[in-house]
Amino acid sequence: MGKTSTASKRKYNEKTYERIALVVPKGKKEIIKSAAEQEGKSLNGFINEAIDEKINK
Repeated sequence: MGKTSTASKRKYNEKTYERIALVVPKGKKEIIKSAAEQEGKSLNGFINEAIDEKINK
């Protein structure tokens, strides 16, 4: 993968996704990460699922 591939991915990601900075108390990231791993999910996927559940309540 060269610069073209990286640039293409970056361009796609910029058009497709938005970023949100999440700030948590020290130590909480590891707790969330551990919970995500126990469910076989990525940290990002786990947080997105939690947000979706809260919105669709």
